[in-house]
Amino acid sequence: MWLAVFFGASVLVALTPGANNLLGMHHGVHHGPLRAVVALLGRLAAFSLMVGAVVAGLGPVLAAGHTALTVIKWAGVAYLVYLAVRILTTKETGGESQVRNGTPLRKEFLVAITNPKALLIFTAFVPQFVDPARGPIPVQLVTLGAVYLAAEALAGTAYVALGAGIRKAGLTRRAKARLDRGTAAVLLGMAGVLATSRT
Repeated sequence: MWLAVFFGASVLVALTPGANNLLGMHHGVHHGPLRAVVALLGRLAAFSLMVGAVVAGLGPVLAAGHTALTVIKWAGVAYLVYLAVRILTTKETGGESQVRNGTPLRKEFLVAITNPKALLIFTAFVPQFVDPARGPIPVQLVTLGAVYLAAEALAGTAYVALGAGIRKAGLTRRAKARLDRGTAAVLLGMAGVLATSRT
């Protein structure tokens, strides 16, 4: 029962619009659902590292370390700005963005791993569902982490499906350009919010 409650809460958290979800939708539009879903593995890999850090007891240490979070935060800000600029300057050829193989997966990983908010999810949100009466805490953290990853995969796939639906609608080049500008603007806005947030 507690895992079902945690899964439901995790889905709601994972569905919250953010940089990774926005990227998933963007990849669905420009690269199609298959490549965009594969790119989600980058995000899940980053979150898996965070789960490992929590299980190892490093999560609370990093969350309490102002310097560590500050470095992560500004790396995230810089990368979001970089992504926005790339989206605005990448040309379209034959309906496909001119990007190198593996770029969507790498983008998903880097955005997730440089997001201090994601780290705090695993150091503040996940441990709230741990109960020593249920058994070894490390085992519970691994279980909860796996459940959260499933919720994140579900939410990410939903955004990819949205992007794939937009792609299937057959947008004109001008409409795609407007969508790209909107995506870039939101990414820059997220970078600004992250830059002005307190870690």
